Amino acid sequence: MSTYLGLDLGTSSLKALLIGEDQAVIGSVSVPLTVERPHFGWSEQNPQSWIVACEAAMQELHAKHGRDFAEIAGIGLSGHMHGATVLGEDGTPLRPCILWNDTRSHEEAKALDDAEARAITGNIVFPGFTAPKLAWMRDHEPALFEKMCFVLLPKDYLRLWLTGERVAEMSDAAGTSWLDTGKRDWSDRMLERTGMTRDNMSRLVEGTEASGEVRPVLAEKFGLKPGVIVAGGGGDNAASACGVGVAAPGTGFLSLGTSGVLFTATAGYDPVPETALHTFCHAIPGLWHQMGVTLSAAGCMDWLSKLLKEEPAALTGALGETIEGPGRSMFLPYLSGERTPHNDADIRGVLTGIESDTTREAMTRAVLEGVAYSMRDCLDAAGDKPKPQRLIAVGAGSRSAYWLQLMATVLETEIALPAAGDFGAAFGAARLGITAATGADPRTVMTQPPVARSFEPVADKIDAFREAHRRYKALYPAIKQAMVG
Repeated sequence: MSTYLGLDLGTSSLKALLIGEDQAVIGSVSVPLTVERPHFGWSEQNPQSWIVACEAAMQELHAKHGRDFAEIAGIGLSGHMHGATVLGEDGTPLRPCILWNDTRSHEEAKALDDAEARAITGNIVFPGFTAPKLAWMRDHEPALFEKMCFVLLPKDYLRLWLTGERVAEMSDAAGTSWLDTGKRDWSDRMLERTGMTRDNMSRLVEGTEASGEVRPVLAEKFGLKPGVIVAGGGGDNAASACGVGVAAPGTGFLSLGTSGVLFTATAGYDPVPETALHTFCHAIPGLWHQMGVTLSAAGCMDWLSKLLKEEPAALTGALGETIEGPGRSMFLPYLSGERTPHNDADIRGVLTGIESDTTREAMTRAVLEGVAYSMRDCLDAAGDKPKPQRLIAVGAGSRSAYWLQLMATVLETEIALPAAGDFGAAFGAARLGITAATGADPRTVMTQPPVARSFEPVADKIDAFREAHRRYKALYPAIKQAMVG
């Protein structure tokens, strides 16, 4: 019986997940990683630490599940996007990787973000994207920039170690500002604008395709069979979509982690960059995806938890499961700025309508509602395009039945909570490993998980929440004006 390995390179840890042919989880390992912040706004990681973590994870899985580990036929990769891993001629990193949450290149991003860039890439050029990071190197580290031969995304540096191949795949490449997202190919023009050429870039494959085989020396070291296929894989959110079965147009997921993500798969390429909605290639051939992001979702509940000195689960649990109409207090969840639809790094949150009898329950409701309205903004950012009829809920925030019922009503769509299981990016990466190794149709591999519970919109509350959302949207320009004087 063949087995499959998913490797998910996160910012804070590397996760390895081993599954069988039936996709049942055999074992998993997580190895912590650290982030260095040498200056304000900087965020870096040593690429060698990813290799060390991957070796440790594979050795532990081998020790615990030797027989199953030895039967690995395919490996899929997932990872945090946008990072700039800059290599010299010999393939050695020239400096620490500049991560997705590094903001040093804000001026370079501003210079690159124009009508031409948006027309080619389908997106705003954000400071976190890869291209402005290389423009920053060109301007501030010219000696290193001159030595630069190759730029790899983080998970693709792991691939280089695993296979010896320099390969990128479409979903991750779409977050660089170098990809012609509609054509699924590098853009010579965008490369030229940052002083680069195709020679600096990796070969492109689809996420479901084979990108190479595990090097014989590593296969022998870890007790693997010769010829283990390594799939193209996917960026973290695209891989997560594969994990929860968002593999067809019109399907989507709602992630309520520290940040919030509303991800929908689309059959065509139809970007709306002016709303700060990401339009990227999916990890599945022939599909794209649109993704709205709110920078603080469950993170808002963590903030309230610290303020009120009570665990988030206790705060949300006190509300029960039945939603009432919108509360009198209102919360803008912009604790770290906002992405969709404002693209405003400077805006900050606010809690309005506080009264002498405002309770912690009322404050909790306001925070949950504010995040729900923010996610509605992400949904509306796509314009008049058909909305998903169902969203799969993932992330820490999905543990609150009250919040999921509220989300269903505000988003006016069914929210499905999967049964217990691991359906994250590592699982999606393992599924991509299956498709690459077997040639199976992605739609038969990337099915949706069993649903533990489904939440439908509360019909007689929809109009009240629509009106509250209208008032919520009016707060942003007022707060923005107050902040700038």
